[in-house]
Amino acid sequence: MENTLAQRYVDLQRKIAQSAVAINRLPEHICLIAVSKTFPACDIQALYDLGQRHFGENYIQEWQEKVFRLPESIVWHIIGDIQSNKTRLVAENADWVHTLSREKIAERLSQQRPENKPPLQVCVEVNISGETQKHGLAAGEVLEFCRYIKTLPQLNLRGLMAVASDADEITVKQQMQKMHALFISLNNQGFQLDTLSMGMSGDWLWALEYGATHIRIGSALFGKRNYAQK
Repeated sequence: MENTLAQRYVDLQRKIAQSAVAINRLPEHICLIAVSKTFPACDIQALYDLGQRHFGENYIQEWQEKVFRLPESIVWHIIGDIQSNKTRLVAENADWVHTLSREKIAERLSQQRPENKPPLQVCVEVNISGETQKHGLAAGEVLEFCRYIKTLPQLNLRGLMAVASDADEITVKQQMQKMHALFISLNNQGFQLDTLSMGMSGDWLWALEYGATHIRIGSALFGKRNYAQK
């Protein structure tokens, strides 16, 4: 069968459902975020027409060129770093931000979120692998930052996000296990988090085992990326 975008989408949805059932989870409790960075608006529209609603973008400038050309009912998840000069665009047009780790950015997002919109749904990014090239807070810094987020009126703290290292299965699972433990620990301290954003094209199956509620799938869905055209 031809490996089209539509076929990959159908296959992925089936695999997610089967994997969830296999570990005694409900498929409807797992949110697929289609990571559309570097791919054109027509690909996003094609998946939208098939029923996909949640899309993730890493590059704010690229996302800006797409967001006003696509249906308003798309749920946009920002999963890349946000610079100070881009916070207004995100605050006014995004639904979710998964990468909060700086007070300055959080404060600007809250201040610039329009009052006629619901609060921006946010996750705190955790650098669970400890790699210097990755963004995010160390696990020990997360509690204090979450307390700060709760003071900002136009942000709704939903959970945690992480990118595991590109390593062997044992290492990746250890990192995911630590994320799940941190998630549980925060809830035990009264935060009532419901979102664990974890897992990408190469490791989403493992992420589901450790409680991921949102998985961010790009290349396994859209195909190989050409970053030269970003």
